[in-house]
Amino acid sequence: MTVSQALIEFLANQWTVDGEIRERTIPGMFGIFGHGNVAGIGQALKQANVDHPDLMPYHQARNEQAMVHQSVGFARMHRRRATFASAASVGPGAANMLTGAALATTNRLPALLLPSDTFATRVADPVLQQLEQPWDIGLTVNDAFRPLSRFFDRVQRPEQLFSIALAAMRVLTDPAETGAVTISLPEDVQAEALEVPVEFLQEREWHIRRPLPERGPLARAVSVIRGAKAPLIVAGGGVLYSGAEDVLRELVEATGIPVGTSQAGGGVLAWDHPQNLGGIGATGTLAANRAAAEADVIIGIGTRYSDFTTASRTAFQNPAVTFVNINVAAFDAYKHGSQVAVVADAREALAQLLVELAGYKVSAEFSTRTAREKSAWDAAVDRAFEPSQRALPGQPEIIGAVQRASGPRDVVVQAAGSLPGDLHKLWRVRDPLGYHVEYAFSCMGYEIAGGLGAKRGLLADGDDRDVIVMVGDGSYLMLNTELVTAVAEGIKLIVVLIQNHGYASIGHLSETVGSERFGTWYRTYDTDARNFQGDEVLPVDLAANARSYGLDVVEIEPGPRSIDDLSAALVAAKASTASTFIHINSDPLIYAPDGDGWWDVPVPQVSTLDSTQRARAEYEQKQTRQRPLLG
Repeated sequence: MTVSQALIEFLANQWTVDGEIRERTIPGMFGIFGHGNVAGIGQALKQANVDHPDLMPYHQARNEQAMVHQSVGFARMHRRRATFASAASVGPGAANMLTGAALATTNRLPALLLPSDTFATRVADPVLQQLEQPWDIGLTVNDAFRPLSRFFDRVQRPEQLFSIALAAMRVLTDPAETGAVTISLPEDVQAEALEVPVEFLQEREWHIRRPLPERGPLARAVSVIRGAKAPLIVAGGGVLYSGAEDVLRELVEATGIPVGTSQAGGGVLAWDHPQNLGGIGATGTLAANRAAAEADVIIGIGTRYSDFTTASRTAFQNPAVTFVNINVAAFDAYKHGSQVAVVADAREALAQLLVELAGYKVSAEFSTRTAREKSAWDAAVDRAFEPSQRALPGQPEIIGAVQRASGPRDVVVQAAGSLPGDLHKLWRVRDPLGYHVEYAFSCMGYEIAGGLGAKRGLLADGDDRDVIVMVGDGSYLMLNTELVTAVAEGIKLIVVLIQNHGYASIGHLSETVGSERFGTWYRTYDTDARNFQGDEVLPVDLAANARSYGLDVVEIEPGPRSIDDLSAALVAAKASTASTFIHINSDPLIYAPDGDGWWDVPVPQVSTLDSTQRARAEYEQKQTRQRPLLG
């Protein structure tokens, strides 16, 4: 077999086992072909398609970065048990996957990358699209994957394939190590032949590790929690990837401990569960952030503790706060100097805590206060969702309309701009998989490709619930071509595009740091002022763009009935079997209710602008609330 043929058959026979669940680790492959892989991976996929059509299904894509985004969305819906492989040609094709690699690794979600590389033999150096560095002739574009990948290796000789492929699969299926896994494939080696042991091609199972908590750390955690007067759980994506949402619900119902969620943790509890205070941190709810400020014990479960989760280390204000961190990765478990780190699977650790904390319950006064804060926030969301009858509605009421029209198991997908913050505060998640906001790398352009991957993941399990992609015009313009892929394969998406003619999120942030929305409006260039701050909106027709891709398009006209029209369009989109693109204009200056979160974005210490000077003074005042969080 050639190296490529052997790799394709090897990948087709890898299986992930998680308890009673067994599924193919790599159920399919995306590929964009060029001279670097058309005769290697491309030929191997063609041969498999002819000889064994189900061996390794091939799917086209329109952008290499988007291939990886699709893989990540797929992996999220499969709780990290399965993902896709992505094959790209040499040079720019490979380089286009770098952003996707960084996103997968940052999100701790598996994606297998197969970038082609220049000739290992260097027989024809320099080849088309080859990077050359005189101080290191062996350096290629693919070396840029090294810092972005959880595993990287290059198949310089055919016989290296066996050990590299096995090592790659180990990392891909390890919950503590997973992320982007990159196997670099020189274009000549891809086509070379080798004798392949039959054992390499046989079915192989990769059992996901679910490490139990050690007795010592668990006992220390139980002791700290039992002494807590105002505990709070911070639930991250690790709860979902472990399948721990049921035991988490049992624990909080038994103890009365409230829960705040990170972006990745959205869905661990239904929004209306009495212990669910909603999102926490910089984009969190007022209920969750007030609980965080007073908490004497923070129980972090499967969270990376990003600056948005900790509100740049201003969320936890109790001087005596103690962190109990439960995480399958020691790297995350020991964050904030925690001396009560439990390195274990979330589900296994929570099951043990449920037993060991028997009889412990928060006080009635604490429960009453928690319920009061939750009720007040729910009422604030109700008000934000109320249609205003403005010609240009605000984003919160648009979210409210989408919420009302969506089904209880539908999935909302988002990643960047002002929408993640508003969704974190406002979206009422009703299903464990119903909320996918990629906010680790927060990559503009992820939404459509990631949403398509999520829909693929659901369909692979026979689940035909709707995936609703909410995206702003700024992010849409970054990467939208996978809509063509959705049309080509007949995969249904509902896309709600909110057009505000600029970068709403960064525009608002620009105001807070004293930059007065400079460079954040989409306007024609003012040759006198030499900027884009004028009043003439760009004549860009994004609805026509989507229509040209073959989608059904609904344009919501500005006016007092725009929210009613949006609701009707969503009902029709859900009833349709085709992909629907709904375009609505919004007023970017209408904001969601304040959750009292803060994000540390440094403001210049000196400036000639009054706005920047004022912003600096406010920034310094906010900084006084930051804490080192050293345990």
